[in-house]
Amino acid sequence: MGWLTAILASSPARKALGLILAATTIALFLLSIRRAGERTGRLSERLSTSEKTNEVQRQMLDAASRRPPDRDALVERLRDGRF
Repeated sequence: MGWLTAILASSPARKALGLILAATTIALFLLSIRRAGERTGRLSERLSTSEKTNEVQRQMLDAASRRPPDRDALVERLRDGRF
C-alpha cells in the first residue's frame, strides 16, 4: 500500500489520474446525452403515432355521426344521391 501512496504522490501520476478522471467524466456525460436523445426520439415517435390514431378515430366518429338512423333513411339518401 505504501508504494501506491508513493506513486500517487508524484506529480506526473496525479496529472495522469486527473486526465483519466476528466476523460471518464466526459465520456459518461456524452453517453448520457446520447441516451436522452434516443429517449426523446422514441417519445416523439410515440406521440406522432398517437396523433395519427386519434385523427383516424375522430374521422370514424364523425362519419358515424352522419350515418342514417335506419334503413328507410339510407334508402332515401341513396335515391337522392346524397350518399
